[in-house]
Amino acid sequence: MTGTSTAPELFTQAVEALKSLRPRPELQLAEVRPPQRLAPWAYALTAEAIGPAEVQATGRLILLHDPDGQEAWDGVLRVVAYVRAELDAELADDPLLPSVGWSWLTDALAASAAEFTALGGTVTDTSSARFGDIAGPARTDDLELRASWTPTGGLRPHGEAFCDLMASVVGLPPVGVTLFEQRRGGE
Repeated sequence: MTGTSTAPELFTQAVEALKSLRPRPELQLAEVRPPQRLAPWAYALTAEAIGPAEVQATGRLILLHDPDGQEAWDGVLRVVAYVRAELDAELADDPLLPSVGWSWLTDALAASAAEFTALGGTVTDTSSARFGDIAGPARTDDLELRASWTPTGGLRPHGEAFCDLMASVVGLPPVGVTLFEQRRGGE
């Protein structure tokens, strides 16, 4: 949390809601130092997820609070999400990838019944090629999703939506569903 005095009750309750998240085992959350200049009060979580075929994603969920509000926020709280994942080249070449990436977020918000306004963001897919003596694979393809929105209800559904987004990005099935490849690999 940032700030020098006692945190406002609204912010404290929002932080407690995020701290109460219990993500699925494939997703690890940890508190990290939040950005310092975006709002008088801030809280941040970092996330790492591993899916089938060792697909990995990293992310950050940041809660911002300005008791005076900010016009662009349309409120006094703002949630900021950032997710990055390495993709296989075939998926990265799909022209619908940005739309699919955005739908992972909007579907997660809807499934968790998160109430919000002023949702906006970007989905970026990039390809990088390495040359010369740089270690690593010759080519990597990445997806980055950056979004923010103003929560209008409790914060827990927003944290759950972020966890679901991370799971979607790495290709995890819904909780309670086992992929055939997972079953066969364990036999």
